[in-house]
Amino acid sequence: MTETIQKITEVIRSNSSFLLTTHEGPDGDAIGSSLALASFLRKIGKDVTVHYRDPVPELYAFLPGADSVLPHIPDRQFDVAVVLDIGERKRAGTEFCDFVRVATTINLDHHLSCENFADFNLIDPQAASTGILVHRIATAFGYSFDPETALCIYVATITDTGSFRYSNANREAFSVAGEMIECGVNAWDVAEQLYENQPQKRLELLARCLPTLEVFKDGLAASVIVTLDMYSATGADAELTDGFVNYPRSIRGVEVAIFFRQLDLMKWKVGFRSKGKVNVAAFSAAMGGGGHHNAAGCTVDGSLDDVKRIVYSIVEQSL
Repeated sequence: MTETIQKITEVIRSNSSFLLTTHEGPDGDAIGSSLALASFLRKIGKDVTVHYRDPVPELYAFLPGADSVLPHIPDRQFDVAVVLDIGERKRAGTEFCDFVRVATTINLDHHLSCENFADFNLIDPQAASTGILVHRIATAFGYSFDPETALCIYVATITDTGSFRYSNANREAFSVAGEMIECGVNAWDVAEQLYENQPQKRLELLARCLPTLEVFKDGLAASVIVTLDMYSATGADAELTDGFVNYPRSIRGVEVAIFFRQLDLMKWKVGFRSKGKVNVAAFSAAMGGGGHHNAAGCTVDGSLDDVKRIVYSIVEQSL
């Protein structure tokens, strides 16, 4: 691990232009880690471009650098391409995958299911967030953290640990968060932005989602659903469903929570969450997805009834 970090710092020192990206539907860790790396690289004089396949959700628009993220890759050469919080190369999108064939690549990730597809792969499933990996690299570089970079790392970590409620909230996560606060992060300001600033239509969508609750396998598993019709009725969109899976997860006795989110008439995004005893990455891998021990996901084609039958069968066999 230390040797890989040293090699990555050497790549950073010896190159000048960097292209950064993350997975589709970027979450707090994806955005926080990539913007943290961008901030760090810019502060040391590097030319940095950040590209996301999907827009930055409104929830994270307050982060430094969020307004400079590009929807398309400029037609130019970059020395290094960095992909963050991605276990599979294809999750970066076709545009980026076509580009990285001609660039030196770095992959920073903490998923259990990772393809090690880059020239330099810093993969640690024990890291609470990909933001933690950015912190390790910047620290090894001898970087003095500024408030902007610190804020992005803090947000990456607080979101991927569920505000330090999940089992991945280890000693390093608390230590890095404390260090980032010492560097200028205001913890209440972040909490207010993330948790006390929700649009009304998110609650209206949640009000339609919660009645779909199903508890099965003798109370060990539970699920909720969001459909396209629910979006239409509320004016909400997919980015506002972040955290919905935690409601079935919070039920006493439930070990596995499932969130079915409709993408198209016959296509569903299935998210899994575990309280720690069950490895949900195995569920998603069985259906072509990936993720962590406690958080994973996949995409499944079919009607809702068919998709539920497939997913429930796999979950029930493992409980």
